[in-house]
Order: sequence, then structure tokens, then C-alpha cells
Amino acid sequence: MSVSFDFSDRVVLVTGASGALGSAVAAAFADAGATVCGADLVAPDDEDALIDPTAIDFYEGDFTDESDVASVVEAVVDAHGGLDHLCPIAGTWRGGTPLHETDAETVEFLLDVNLKTMFLASKHALPHLREREGTLVSVASRSSLSGGEGDGPYRASKAGVRLLTETVAAENAGVVRANAVMPSVIDTPANREAMPDADHDAWVDPATIARTVLSLSSEATAATSGAAVPVYGEA
Repeated sequence: MSVSFDFSDRVVLVTGASGALGSAVAAAFADAGATVCGADLVAPDDEDALIDPTAIDFYEGDFTDESDVASVVEAVVDAHGGLDHLCPIAGTWRGGTPLHETDAETVEFLLDVNLKTMFLASKHALPHLREREGTLVSVASRSSLSGGEGDGPYRASKAGVRLLTETVAAENAGVVRANAVMPSVIDTPANREAMPDADHDAWVDPATIARTVLSLSSEATAATSGAAVPVYGEA
């Protein structure tokens, strides 16, 4: 069974748009007719960028910097008249050491990139999302559901994303729907290179996760808010 979405006349802001998942979400919204605004520190012409610059309006900005966030959101709204959907996808992983061997800089980095970017994007986008009765879909993690060995600060930062998403849903009930998706290991070239002996067939590709993001942004899930939706398949 095929599924299609129509986001014509809708304006979407995707952070982390140059990365594997962000670029897939941006492409999926563009294919569904949306006006897609992508934000990232990594410009589309960078060799590490995966975004198609012809499909989006790109805004370069550091979403750990509140002035950058405010400027990007203001520019999007000024250019397109409003904002309907926010996907704060910017994030990263660090790990490999037990907590007592982890330096404070690593913890600060993870909280900044994973949690602070989501907070600032939400803070500045919410007044506009409320005007349009829009949606927010964030990216938590399967590992945010429990403690584990070697990546506690990452898990904590993603648990924070999940809880902030629930807070957005509670504070904006009936006005803005907010949900999180929870991947495990995403099937990307970088992850395959880092884990060559893993069962790659069990991983979920970014385009599949993107379809769930679109569903949570659509009227197909009109009764769903405050949820953390697993998107880890058999991983």
C-alpha cells in the first residue's frame, strides 16, 4: 500500500537539514509540495552536506546560538508569511567511555547540539506555529528510554528532547501538536563505515523515518500529541 501526503501551501522549517535524516525529511516535505526551509551550520555546497539545495530555501545558522535562531525563524516568516511545521532534527552522538571517564566538554557539547537546539528552535517557532495551529516533530532516541553503558550523556540529552516535546504538547494542547520520533541506529553511510560488521538490514533508512515525520505532521495523526513514536524497526 502506497501512502502520499499533500503539504501544498505549508511552510516547514527543518534544522540539521544538511545531515542524513534532516535532508531526508526536507526532501520528503518538498516532494509533498511544501515550502521547505532548511537550516544548518553546514552549507549545501559543503562536501559533507547531503541536502539538495534546489529543493529548499537554505538558511545558514548555528542553532545553539539564540540570536542565530531568532534571525532564521524571523527570516523564514518574513519570506513566506508564516510557519506551519517545525522539525528540529539537528543532533549528534558521542560516546564510548563510562561516565567517570567522560569529560565535561563532551556533556556540554551533547546538551548543546541535541537539547539546546531543540529548545531554541521550539521557543522561537512556537508563536508562529500557534498562529497556524501547526505541528512540531522532534528526534529523540530509543536509547533515551533507559540508561546504558558508554553513552549516558547522549541518552540523557535525548531524554531531554523527549520530555521537552511532551512539554510543548502539554502547554499548547489544542493548538500545536508536538510529537517525537525515536530511532535506533539509522542506516547511513557514516554508520555503516563506523560499524561494518553490524546487521545493516535491521537498520532503518532515513527516508522511511521521514515518512513517519510527515505522518505526524499531517491530519492523519490529528489525535496524536505528546507521543514518542518508535521508528527503529528491527534494529
